Amino acid sequence: MPPAVLKGIRVWPRTLRARLFIILLAGLAIAHAMSFAVLFSERYVAARSVMFNTLENDVATSIAILDRLPAAERAGWLDQLARGSYRFVLGPGIPGTPVLKPDDAEVASKIRGAIGAKYPIKVESIPGAGRRLQAHLRLSDGEPLTIDVTPRGVMPVADWLPYVLLAQLSLLVLCSWLAMRQAIRPLANLARAADTLDPNRNTPRLSEAGPTEVAYAATAFNAMRDRIAQYLEERVQILAAISHDLQTPITRMKLRAEMAEDSVYKDKLIQDLGEVERLVKEGVAYARSAHGKEEKASRIDLASFIESIAYDYQDIGKAVTLGDLADGAIVTRPQALKRILTNLIDNALKFACNADIEVQRRDDAVIIKVLDRGPGIPESQLEAVLKPFFRLEQSRSRDTGGTGLGLAIAQQLATAIGATLTLRNREGGGLAAEIALPQ
Repeated sequence: MPPAVLKGIRVWPRTLRARLFIILLAGLAIAHAMSFAVLFSERYVAARSVMFNTLENDVATSIAILDRLPAAERAGWLDQLARGSYRFVLGPGIPGTPVLKPDDAEVASKIRGAIGAKYPIKVESIPGAGRRLQAHLRLSDGEPLTIDVTPRGVMPVADWLPYVLLAQLSLLVLCSWLAMRQAIRPLANLARAADTLDPNRNTPRLSEAGPTEVAYAATAFNAMRDRIAQYLEERVQILAAISHDLQTPITRMKLRAEMAEDSVYKDKLIQDLGEVERLVKEGVAYARSAHGKEEKASRIDLASFIESIAYDYQDIGKAVTLGDLADGAIVTRPQALKRILTNLIDNALKFACNADIEVQRRDDAVIIKVLDRGPGIPESQLEAVLKPFFRLEQSRSRDTGGTGLGLAIAQQLATAIGATLTLRNREGGGLAAEIALPQ
């Protein structure tokens, strides 16, 4: 096979389970085959020894009997003296060749040893299919006698042996698979727990049961998870404390700036202080959004809930419209959901001056869409804009008054209530923000 073809063939499996399974199964199969070979060889040697000893004794006894019988009675004894691998024939036999194969020469030497020097003997190989030897000698009265030997395998294989070997191989495969399953399952559980690690979600802890090594790894993982949750809690508390403490001096600075004489610098200072104040308020909101899961869930009519939010915007002259709203109630945290929707609507109004809301029901989720026809977001930055303090360099920049926390707050609150927030660009321009709430 050309090297180019061999390159495309995956010889070694990718998964650790498959690799360990192959190694364990191959090792057990080879060990089993070696044990079987040793037992077979030992039985072969023992069977050859028994066969040759029996051959020597039987041939010597049979020739002594025939030699002592009257010539007329010898023919009647031939069938009784015959065995499975040899028989006696009165007469000179069939001419053959004196050249013998190694195995045949060993049989010939055993026959010569059994007869001894009393009866000169000549052993020849008879041509034809299969192994066949004839030993020619003369009895005491000169009558020719031929020993017709057809050596057989010393280890006949029983008919049931292949089925036993197949059953043993099946047992090896089953035991290897169970061993690998037990060995790899804790590793797979650990990988799954690491993949779904989210301190903001109430996910179950990794089970600490099982062998000592597995329990130790699970305990270490759960401890790491607790430390991460504690670090995040401390970070949020620090942010909330700083943002809260900054509000008082900012308010004093705004009062002093407003009491100052009118000038261009006064207006710029008040504008800067207003932007700092918005940033602080958004920081407090972001810190509090991390605790959205503390709000109690309640059952709400989703269509009526969204209509009330849209009407509030319409009352102040904002271009917020309603599309198709699927009927039905859901269980969620209404204040957190309202904050998510208002942040998304504000984001759409800021960059597109309009927002359209739709609700769709699927088998496993309720989808709320906030649509606009603004400039959209580059595909490479759709995930980055959900991070705190991230701003795009073009239209969605600080000049528009954004703090970079609106979408981050919406994302964090969505995670806290068990929802998923996804951003995608619409065909024809604009952005679609989709909230998937579990049914």
